[in-house]
Amino acid sequence: MTAAPVREPAWPVARSAIALWVTQAVLGTLFWAALVVAALLFVPSSLGGPVPTLRWLVPVAVGVWRLVAMGVQPFVRYRVHRWEVTADTVHSLTGWLTRTWTLVPVARIQTVDVTQGALQRLFGLSTVAVLTASSQGTVTVPQLETDVAHRVADDLARRADAVRDEAT
Repeated sequence: MTAAPVREPAWPVARSAIALWVTQAVLGTLFWAALVVAALLFVPSSLGGPVPTLRWLVPVAVGVWRLVAMGVQPFVRYRVHRWEVTADTVHSLTGWLTRTWTLVPVARIQTVDVTQGALQRLFGLSTVAVLTASSQGTVTVPQLETDVAHRVADDLARRADAVRDEAT
């Protein structure tokens, strides 16, 4: 068997992943807004030093950061998160700032898990995790439609069993 080439996988994650990521960003923004408001309420403005400048700089910086998290990051993540299952390997490409390509040969698969968090459930999404004995050999395919995730997991488990049966 020849090694699979490192290339961009063929399939994007589910389109509803964008709504999930926006929702997660909105929830994160509410958390950060509460922290900023608490800091503004509990840190007296009469303190000297950098406090007067930080009283307006921190909210502006957090606001810009959270706008990017809500308005840019979900769309970029959708464009770069990709996956593919070929005859011999499972390919995954994740990350929007640091991109990670992961390839796992079907012959090395030990376990296939499908997980679904609370927010994923609201959007009908699941994550498939393909595990090997290696600590670096796990490939995660996030934000698949739940029925697709179950079909992929079932297919990979059957193929991994068939490869193990051939090897014994």
